Amino acid sequence: MPLDIAKDVLVSVSNLTMHFPIFKGVFRKKVGEVKAVDGISFDIIRGETLGLVGESGCGKSTTGRAILRLYDPTDGTIVLNGQDVTSLNGEALRDLRPEMQMIFQDPQACLNPRMTVSDIIAEPLDEHRKGMSKAEKQAKVKDLLEQVGMNPDFANRYPHEFSGGQRQRIGIARALALNPKFIVCDEPIAALDVSIQAQVVNLLEDLQNQLGLTYLFISHDLSMVRHIADRVAVMYLGKVVELAERDALFDSPQHPYTKALLSAVPTVEETQRERIILQGDVPSPANPPQGCNFCTRCPVAEAQCRQEEPEWREVAPGRFAACHLLN
Repeated sequence: MPLDIAKDVLVSVSNLTMHFPIFKGVFRKKVGEVKAVDGISFDIIRGETLGLVGESGCGKSTTGRAILRLYDPTDGTIVLNGQDVTSLNGEALRDLRPEMQMIFQDPQACLNPRMTVSDIIAEPLDEHRKGMSKAEKQAKVKDLLEQVGMNPDFANRYPHEFSGGQRQRIGIARALALNPKFIVCDEPIAALDVSIQAQVVNLLEDLQNQLGLTYLFISHDLSMVRHIADRVAVMYLGKVVELAERDALFDSPQHPYTKALLSAVPTVEETQRERIILQGDVPSPANPPQGCNFCTRCPVAEAQCRQEEPEWREVAPGRFAACHLLN
């Protein structure tokens, strides 16, 4: 759907940086740092799905976790619903947790095998809704199970008794328990069978329409991102290189990396996009190249690209990119 960028912004990320120190030796001396996320900025509009795509290791999941303050950012600001998340700590941060939740990639790893489904879904209620009675919590759990398309009679079973798709639905129900405004979906379909992936994505869309949710949908599955996202941000080596509305980005990519990434997407159309094969390997985030991060693999890089870092700017209405070669 067409989006008005002037609409209410729910999440605003500015110069977000997440560097992890590298220690060596007996005395654990710091010898460097991994620049997992290196100064990225974007907004997420209330009620939209922003897709975040890129190769494995580019910093997508780290970005999602830093926005939710599962990591403490090295630098930058994150504003959620008008409140600066990066300035909060302790009880103030805990009070904001119900508004922002996460759906994890591996549903088997994120569910406690010793807890029943009822206990798993009720755990956020136990932490943040202490005034609820046991009967109210049980009723809420049953409602949540129905909401994600599962039989409420399964509430007393354990995670190992369910399929991967069912376990992911349990994870979604847990994320919905506190009525959040914003959910980070960290590759929520990557660990599922192909036949189940579409069901889970359709469920997420239905829940968004019913509850007015806002998603950051992290994935390397470009076809699925094209299906669910309103806008798409493309990451490479810790930086966002392009952001645009979904159809504009897929139909007319501007950044050289976006062009190469989308050229690898299979299509049933007779006229396929020319395949762009990138040379060399992705540089280490512990030692990114000077200038543009993509200059070592870019097929059209010039001398300026190897010396100066490109500015993140609006190159067309609603389209942002970081490339010296774009007017």
